[in-house]
Amino acid sequence: MQDKIKILAINPGSTSTKVAVLELNICAKKNEKEIVSVFVQNIKHKLEKISEFKRIADQYKWRKETILEVLDENNIDLSEIKYIIGRGGLVKNISSGIYKVDEALKHDLLIGYAGEHACNLGGLIADDIAQTLEVESFIADPVVVDEMSPIAKISGHPHFERKPIFHALNQKAIARMYARQIRRKYEELNLIVAHMGGGISVGVHEKGQVIDVNQALNGEGPFSPERSGSLPVIDVIKACFSGEFTQEDLSKMVVGKGGFVAYLGTNDALEIKNKIKAGDEEADFYDSAMAYQIAKEIGAASTVLKGDVDGILLTGGLAYGKHFVEKITSRVKHLGAVYSFPGEDEMNALAFNVLLMLKGEIPLKNYE
Repeated sequence: MQDKIKILAINPGSTSTKVAVLELNICAKKNEKEIVSVFVQNIKHKLEKISEFKRIADQYKWRKETILEVLDENNIDLSEIKYIIGRGGLVKNISSGIYKVDEALKHDLLIGYAGEHACNLGGLIADDIAQTLEVESFIADPVVVDEMSPIAKISGHPHFERKPIFHALNQKAIARMYARQIRRKYEELNLIVAHMGGGISVGVHEKGQVIDVNQALNGEGPFSPERSGSLPVIDVIKACFSGEFTQEDLSKMVVGKGGFVAYLGTNDALEIKNKIKAGDEEADFYDSAMAYQIAKEIGAASTVLKGDVDGILLTGGLAYGKHFVEKITSRVKHLGAVYSFPGEDEMNALAFNVLLMLKGEIPLKNYE
């Protein structure tokens, strides 16, 4: 096997597609980077064009051609690409890891097995390009990774089951990177990982498995810049039957127009940070309330591990706010050492999974 291998990573979003060519140094020595970005671009798509497609799945061939045009314009030699990896989509609940794109996986991505979202396009585009280049294609750690223990899935009523939808890709990558930094195996550690971005998920990582996590997409856990998190259920039921709101209104209250958007009129954490610096007490109050709720969720997560916590990792875009991180840390530092890993570099996280596979640290899995 070559020491250095180039891969193509593809991460589709609702109105854009991130593409990156990364070089993996399989035999990196001390102080050498294992992953180097050769090319990265966020391709913006016009809403008028996107609206031409009835279903998200219908976009994948158009997005593929757009990606190939951008790579060609930037003189990227596709013959040098050895592997292609796409962002995982809303497929069946599966364990974490890297998966080969096969017909069964493509079928579930196309039909939107667990829902329609642009991330479903990642594996489809990756495989389409890979077939042309005669290389292998993969996805890794989709948002539906399910390693929850049976007891964690109990909600309180048999009609409703707790289900994991969370930032599995970034949570797993950060946890593994932290383990490598301290020269331990991820599978040996008990960690609490809080991804803090547009959505917030707090995962309980026990010996390499996320055995509990809040459903971060649409209605559980801390509120976020644009999501309401857990709400008083009876009050929500009353709102549903009040005649004052449509289903769409209520859905947007939960996702898109909740959290900071509802309280402060913006989902921009930097704008709120600047307001706090300027002495805005209301902005500081709701910022503190979010930190409070995240800390409370971390505290609850620690009970799942019975207090045996090897580290608390804070990641995502909100982790760039040092004062915000301090607000959380002050409440949870008695539970274990707190470390901050700001941002969410999904392209490097995808590449990291390929690197670990090639080094034999994680197995390549088949979708079933």
